[in-house]
Amino acid sequence: MDAVNAQGSANQRCWLIELFAFWEGRVTTGHVSHFFAIGRQQASKELASYRARYPHQLAYSASAKGYVPTQGFKPTLLSGDVGEYLDWVTAQQRPSPVPKAAYHLEAGATALAPRRVSAQLIRPLVKALRQQQRLEVDYLGVTNPSREGRVIVPTRFVKTAQRWHLRAWCEQSQGYRDFVLSRFRGQPDLLGRPLAPLPEDTAWHTHITLCIKPDPRLSPAQQAALAADYGMENGELLLQSRAALANYLLLDMHIHTKMLDGNPAAQQLILANIDKIKPWLFGG
Repeated sequence: MDAVNAQGSANQRCWLIELFAFWEGRVTTGHVSHFFAIGRQQASKELASYRARYPHQLAYSASAKGYVPTQGFKPTLLSGDVGEYLDWVTAQQRPSPVPKAAYHLEAGATALAPRRVSAQLIRPLVKALRQQQRLEVDYLGVTNPSREGRVIVPTRFVKTAQRWHLRAWCEQSQGYRDFVLSRFRGQPDLLGRPLAPLPEDTAWHTHITLCIKPDPRLSPAQQAALAADYGMENGELLLQSRAALANYLLLDMHIHTKMLDGNPAAQQLILANIDKIKPWLFGG
């Protein structure tokens, strides 16, 4: 078992090394030392071990003060999906142990179509976030499908059930906007610090309560089934949310706020306090 655990630990460290190298463009002994709570000397040995296993992946860069991907770098331990990196780095979680549990139950899961997001896009976004810099980006919106350049200041990544967004101050719109990662084009250009302090992100710092109820057009039995399904009390479910995320939460629950579905069995749930919440919804 000790040999299995040791192998699992080695695989985790190699996974982490590759994760930082690919998505951030640099990995250092500091990364490995911090996230695995080991000394820098041991972290250096882990980097050397990775390079021995995968000799053509990383090269030391004096200017970057760490190891960077080579021209021929190809992910060998990663899925290539940006969600793998963002899930981990935003939660600051260590990767799951490689060995399977002794008692294993079979399960299945659906998988959404992956969004194509390149490491060349993510690297400057992460750098801008950490250093609080402005970025010039090209963005392909749905309402405006022409490739549009704009200057933004990233503030955080946001995950919904469907995809990842980047929340940022948009100088063109003079407001905070959410940008779908897969709709950026090209590679963003770093422009340095903001020209002025950013205003408060009111929608992000405002907390609201969504009151969810079964569609009243359903029969009492159908409403009771939904109430039991969602663990409602007194026929309602109260969900706390940041105002900026309320619309995403409703979309994830398939709750329509602009127009009820003609089929109540398809609608199922409604937002009971829409008048209070509407100012925070898209197009509200």
